[in-house]
Amino acid sequence: MSLTDTAIKNAKPTDKQYKLTDNNGMYLLVHPNGSKYFRLDYRFDGNRKTLALGVYSDVTLKQAREKLDTVKKQIADGIDPSENRKAVKSSKAASATNSFEVIAREWGLKKVDTRADKNNRSKRMLERNIFPWLGNTPITDVKPMAILACLRRV
Repeated sequence: MSLTDTAIKNAKPTDKQYKLTDNNGMYLLVHPNGSKYFRLDYRFDGNRKTLALGVYSDVTLKQAREKLDTVKKQIADGIDPSENRKAVKSSKAASATNSFEVIAREWGLKKVDTRADKNNRSKRMLERNIFPWLGNTPITDVKPMAILACLRRV
């Protein structure tokens, strides 16, 4: 039997956590504190795994089913969804540490001028005029034309 929004809203907490099943291995896990989580049990390379699809109030039933479809396609293509999620997360973290803003601030600390007033003005100028447009860009993706566009704004 498939889950419905009404069934999810009416799910009350008990002394122990319990599951309300949906299709294709997806279920809603209801905790004793009343929190509700969408989960998926799947097999990959002969191992049973569980993947979190989201918390009920943040993720609707429709969104959870869309995520389920995406995960099922990954499994069919031979991609482990949990390993894929970890790889995406680590690549985002790596690109965040190599953003233009992080590198510029690091360079600024190494090239600190003894005159604090000049250093603060330079820092404010970057924060106001450059970082809003180039700050989150990975340093390897910063192109001369993007820098030129920022300078023309100034």
